[in-house]
Amino acid sequence: MARLLSLMEDLASQIGGLSSTAGAGTSRLARWVAKEDDDAVYLKVPMPGLTKEHVEVRADKNILVIKGEGEKQPWDDDDDSAVPRYNRRIEMPAADAYKMDKIKAEMKNGVLWVTLLKLKEEERKDVFHVKVE
Repeated sequence: MARLLSLMEDLASQIGGLSSTAGAGTSRLARWVAKEDDDAVYLKVPMPGLTKEHVEVRADKNILVIKGEGEKQPWDDDDDSAVPRYNRRIEMPAADAYKMDKIKAEMKNGVLWVTLLKLKEEERKDVFHVKVE
Protein backbone atom coordinates (compact mmCIF):
# COMPACT_ATOMS: atom_id res chain seq x y z
CA MET A 1 0.00 0.00 0.00
CA ALA A 2 2.87 2.35 0.75
CA ARG A 3 4.06 1.80 -2.84
CA LEU A 4 0.64 2.81 -4.19
CA LEU A 5 0.47 5.96 -2.08
CA SER A 6 4.04 6.87 -3.00
CA LEU A 7 3.25 6.39 -6.69
CA MET A 8 0.15 8.56 -6.34
CA GLU A 9 2.12 11.33 -4.61
CA ASP A 10 4.85 11.19 -7.28
CA LEU A 11 2.28 11.47 -10.05
CA ALA A 12 0.42 14.31 -8.39
CA SER A 13 3.62 16.29 -7.89
CA GLN A 14 4.51 16.24 -11.57
CA ILE A 15 3.44 19.16 -13.73
CA GLY A 16 -0.29 18.88 -14.21
CA GLY A 17 -0.18 15.51 -12.48
CA LEU A 18 0.51 13.72 -15.78
CA SER A 19 2.81 10.74 -16.06
CA SER A 20 3.83 8.02 -18.46
CA THR A 21 0.86 6.01 -17.18
CA ALA A 22 -1.49 8.55 -18.74
CA GLY A 23 -2.76 7.69 -22.19
CA ALA A 24 -2.75 9.67 -25.40
CA GLY A 25 -5.07 12.64 -25.43
CA THR A 26 -4.83 13.23 -21.71
CA SER A 27 -5.53 16.79 -20.71
CA ARG A 28 -4.59 18.93 -17.76
CA LEU A 29 -7.37 17.29 -15.68
CA ALA A 30 -5.06 14.97 -13.83
CA ARG A 31 -4.50 15.85 -10.16
CA TRP A 32 -5.93 13.36 -7.71
CA VAL A 33 -5.64 12.51 -4.05
CA ALA A 34 -5.55 9.18 -2.21
CA LYS A 35 -6.37 8.45 1.41
CA GLU A 36 -6.19 5.11 3.19
CA ASP A 37 -7.56 3.53 6.34
CA ASP A 38 -7.75 -0.05 7.61
CA ASP A 39 -10.78 -0.83 5.44
CA ALA A 40 -10.17 0.89 2.09
CA VAL A 41 -8.27 3.21 -0.19
CA TYR A 42 -10.18 6.32 -1.26
CA LEU A 43 -9.40 8.25 -4.44
CA LYS A 44 -10.62 11.77 -5.19
CA VAL A 45 -10.27 12.55 -8.89
CA PRO A 46 -11.32 16.06 -10.02
CA MET A 47 -12.81 15.86 -13.52
CA PRO A 48 -14.33 19.30 -14.17
CA GLY A 49 -16.78 19.50 -17.04
CA LEU A 50 -17.60 15.78 -16.88
CA THR A 51 -20.67 13.97 -15.56
CA LYS A 52 -21.16 10.31 -14.70
CA GLU A 53 -22.32 9.68 -18.28
CA HIS A 54 -18.88 10.80 -19.50
CA VAL A 55 -16.83 8.63 -17.11
CA GLU A 56 -15.76 4.99 -17.25
CA VAL A 57 -14.03 3.15 -14.40
CA ARG A 58 -12.88 -0.45 -14.74
CA ALA A 59 -10.52 -2.90 -13.08
CA ASP A 60 -8.30 -4.99 -15.33
CA LYS A 61 -6.35 -7.45 -13.18
CA ASN A 62 -4.28 -5.14 -10.97
CA ILE A 63 -4.86 -1.98 -13.05
CA LEU A 64 -7.55 0.57 -12.24
CA VAL A 65 -8.52 2.41 -15.44
CA ILE A 66 -10.30 5.77 -15.26
CA LYS A 67 -11.41 7.42 -18.51
CA GLY A 68 -13.58 10.39 -19.27
CA GLU A 69 -14.39 12.55 -22.25
CA GLY A 70 -16.72 15.52 -22.31
CA GLU A 71 -18.84 16.74 -25.16
CA LYS A 72 -17.79 19.20 -27.81
CA GLN A 73 -19.63 22.49 -27.51
CA PRO A 74 -20.89 24.48 -30.54
CA TRP A 75 -18.53 27.38 -29.76
CA ASP A 76 -15.49 25.05 -29.79
CA ASP A 77 -15.52 24.92 -33.63
CA ASP A 78 -12.74 22.53 -34.69
CA ASP A 79 -10.74 22.91 -31.46
CA ASP A 80 -10.60 19.36 -30.06
CA SER A 81 -8.32 20.52 -27.23
CA ALA A 82 -11.31 22.34 -25.69
CA VAL A 83 -13.05 19.00 -25.02
CA PRO A 84 -12.25 17.82 -21.46
CA ARG A 85 -10.49 14.43 -21.55
CA TYR A 86 -9.09 12.21 -18.85
CA ASN A 87 -7.26 8.89 -19.13
CA ARG A 88 -5.43 7.32 -16.20
CA ARG A 89 -4.18 3.81 -15.47
CA ILE A 90 -3.31 3.19 -11.83
CA GLU A 91 -1.37 0.05 -11.04
CA MET A 92 -2.47 -1.54 -7.80
CA PRO A 93 0.38 -3.20 -5.86
CA ALA A 94 -1.59 -6.47 -5.59
CA ALA A 95 -5.06 -7.09 -6.97
CA ASP A 96 -5.42 -9.90 -4.42
CA ALA A 97 -5.33 -7.33 -1.60
CA TYR A 98 -8.52 -5.55 -2.73
CA LYS A 99 -12.11 -6.49 -3.49
CA MET A 100 -11.74 -5.58 -7.16
CA ASP A 101 -15.29 -6.72 -7.92
CA LYS A 102 -16.64 -4.36 -5.22
CA ILE A 103 -15.05 -1.08 -6.38
CA LYS A 104 -17.39 1.85 -5.84
CA ALA A 105 -17.30 4.97 -8.00
CA GLU A 106 -19.48 8.03 -7.61
CA MET A 107 -19.43 11.28 -9.57
CA LYS A 108 -20.45 14.42 -7.67
CA ASN A 109 -20.09 17.98 -8.97
CA GLY A 110 -17.22 17.16 -11.34
CA VAL A 111 -15.31 15.02 -8.83
CA LEU A 112 -15.01 11.23 -9.11
CA TRP A 113 -14.87 9.44 -5.75
CA VAL A 114 -13.51 5.86 -5.95
CA THR A 115 -13.45 3.42 -3.03
CA LEU A 116 -11.29 0.28 -3.17
CA LEU A 117 -12.22 -2.03 -0.30
CA LYS A 118 -9.36 -4.00 1.21
CA LEU A 119 -9.52 -7.72 1.82
CA LYS A 120 -8.96 -8.72 5.42
CA GLU A 121 -5.86 -10.85 5.89
CA GLU A 122 -7.96 -13.95 6.52
CA GLU A 123 -9.82 -13.37 3.20
CA ARG A 124 -6.71 -13.05 1.05
CA LYS A 125 -5.73 -15.97 -1.17
CA ASP A 126 -2.11 -14.82 -1.46
CA VAL A 127 -1.49 -14.98 2.31
CA PHE A 128 -0.76 -18.42 3.70
CA HIS A 129 -0.57 -19.16 7.39
CA VAL A 130 1.86 -21.92 8.18
CA LYS A 131 1.24 -24.14 11.17
CA VAL A 132 4.26 -24.25 13.40
CA GLU A 133 4.86 -27.69 14.94
